[in-house]
Amino acid sequence: MLALVIIASILIAAVTVYQYREEAEDYHKDRLERKQENITEHIADFLDETTYEVKTENIPLIFKEDIYKLKKIHKLELYFYDLEGSLLKSSKASFVRDTSKTCLPAHVMNVLSMSSDKTFVEEFEEEGVQYQSSYSYITDASFKPLAILNLPYIEDDGFIKKELRENLTRLAAAYLFMLLIAIALAYFLSKYITKSLNTISQKIIDTRLDKRNKRIHVTNTTEEISNLVNAYNGMIDELEESAATLAANEREAAWREMAKQVAHEIKNPLTPMRLTVQSFQRRFDADDPNIDEKINEYSNTLIQQIDTMSSIASAFSNYAQMPAQKDETLNVVKIVKLALDIFNEPYIYFTSSDDTIIAKFDRTQLIRVLTNLVKNSTQAIDQNEPVTPRIDVNISEIENEVVITVSDNGIGIEPEFSDKIFEPKFTTKNSGMGLGLAMVKTIVENYKGHIGFTSQPGIITTFTVRIPSQL
Repeated sequence: MLALVIIASILIAAVTVYQYREEAEDYHKDRLERKQENITEHIADFLDETTYEVKTENIPLIFKEDIYKLKKIHKLELYFYDLEGSLLKSSKASFVRDTSKTCLPAHVMNVLSMSSDKTFVEEFEEEGVQYQSSYSYITDASFKPLAILNLPYIEDDGFIKKELRENLTRLAAAYLFMLLIAIALAYFLSKYITKSLNTISQKIIDTRLDKRNKRIHVTNTTEEISNLVNAYNGMIDELEESAATLAANEREAAWREMAKQVAHEIKNPLTPMRLTVQSFQRRFDADDPNIDEKINEYSNTLIQQIDTMSSIASAFSNYAQMPAQKDETLNVVKIVKLALDIFNEPYIYFTSSDDTIIAKFDRTQLIRVLTNLVKNSTQAIDQNEPVTPRIDVNISEIENEVVITVSDNGIGIEPEFSDKIFEPKFTTKNSGMGLGLAMVKTIVENYKGHIGFTSQPGIITTFTVRIPSQL
């Protein structure tokens, strides 16, 4: 709206200036034609009344005094030239002879001779003043050319320019008033329109699949915005239904998958237990002198399989049971040392950039993170069987972050497994549930941290945990 008002004002101002210039040109042209016509009629009267023979040579004598009368009546300078372009008589009084008007320019003579009405008007500027100069033939009673009449006419645009300035001033005032009205209308209209749009846009920005979204309620708005609001509300209702259905399906699918996994893992130790019991039944002999040794072997086999089932149950329990986080102010260095005390491997080395590095974290959760990472490293070393096994645990504080790294020279992680390493139930080991790293990732991200790794298989693998030092 504002741009249209401004553009319209500029266009109308330009058209007004153009119109005034056209009117000024037409005004001066018509006025010069009228003066030329009147002066020509007066000259004809003087030629009819003169006692001199009417011919070119006598023009200075005929208009010796009358040329000044013509100048006074018509308020224009008059110049008479012969048919060759030489000055015969001038109304301009001067003590010094005006040599600039003694001859007509060649182009004037050429254009005048070729003109159909034997008239030529030339426009020029002299000393900053605009002039029109008309040239026409003076004829006798039989229309025989006697001389050439030159009338220099000053284009006085003072009155027209004054009118133009006044008109532009009035237009500027009117359009300034319209601009102010347009600004006010634009402000209130934009407030009226954008108020509802801002509400809708904010609701759309806040729309999430993982939370309950609120419907939009707006009043006193346009039909188009009402239709948009209704469409959004309908979409939210459908989204809620779809999210609820999807969540239910995902939970059901997760429980089914978990049940299959638990059943599969439990069946693995049950099979050797069943075979062991059946074998013991067939071969049991109370009189066998080695009966005690066989019972011990049988018992150890069952205990081993029972321990396997217990570890499976513990893994699922630890993964499923994620207690509410506690923001404890801890010395991370001290807690990590405590977590490493349960490992007896001599090739585990611990370093720290400082004796005290403070962060807010749950003590139990931090121990669980370190335990899982170091346990994975020991298992990777067992698979690789390097000449000199080594696990390095380091703690440092970098830019308000506590950085914990666990490096080992175990078997490593192949590039094709990089995207899956933190997924539940994924493992590259011969045993295990594949839940440890998934649980570690969940714990770290709950504390707004990040875990990542780099690996050169068979050389070095480093897991890096970053947690904020201040929350």
